[in-house]
Amino acid sequence: MKTKVLLILLMFFTITSFSQTSRVSIEANFPITFGKNFIGENYGGIIDLGIKYRVSELKLVKLGASINGGLLKNSKMDNKILDIYVYSLQPRIFAEFNIESLSKLHPQIGLGYTLLIFDAKLNEMSSRFVGTNIDRTENGVNLNLGLSYDITSKLFLQAQYDFIKIGVNNDVPDTKYNANINILKFGLGIRI
Repeated sequence: MKTKVLLILLMFFTITSFSQTSRVSIEANFPITFGKNFIGENYGGIIDLGIKYRVSELKLVKLGASINGGLLKNSKMDNKILDIYVYSLQPRIFAEFNIESLSKLHPQIGLGYTLLIFDAKLNEMSSRFVGTNIDRTENGVNLNLGLSYDITSKLFLQAQYDFIKIGVNNDVPDTKYNANINILKFGLGIRI
């Protein structure tokens, strides 16, 4: 099994090393929630995976589209009855800037939309209670700021900040605590 995985990885890196220009990149990030809001105070990050496609490459900027999918868990709150997972889906358009004097650094800005899918289930400790699972979806506008650093021509490190402004229902007060979400992401990416 280890040999097959190693062979597949070797083939993948060999194929990608011969490509002339990299328009596609794949990323794996660790999300960190923060701030005085319901996500920042109650959920911790597990993983965030993304893919970017650069549609147009100009001298100073690369324009493209991306999509990220993430997973958060209610690990910050002491909830012994429910296990709550938040799945995020974030399509966006982005601009990645090329600074000639700092050729390894690439600042970026993105604008998109975020879907947050809440999946709550009774955990094993609460099996004696009868209840329903709580599933709901929230959505809103997403502003993304990021910086990547090239380790090699294919491999890069990155840091991103997502500000998400979700819409609230009539039964939820429209406050910063309920509507503003902040997520930092640190990760590694590869251009293919």
